[in-house]
Amino acid sequence: MNLEYPSQENLEIILNELADRLDVVNRTIMDPEDYDLDKYDDLKFMYDMITQKGRLSASETQAFIEELRAVRKAK
Repeated sequence: MNLEYPSQENLEIILNELADRLDVVNRTIMDPEDYDLDKYDDLKFMYDMITQKGRLSASETQAFIEELRAVRKAK
């Protein structure tokens, strides 16, 4: 699996992994259709940070969720 290149499939993998690691209950906020591939690098950066860090504190988790909101498509 090579996540270095933006694709819809890679975006879905990253969002699913982020949802798992952040213990997101409402998975509808992690729908790949709600994110632009233009923001792939931002999402990949968050993914890399979380996978390197491992376990997150509650405040770190909240901060990552806020960042995800910031990169979602405006509705």
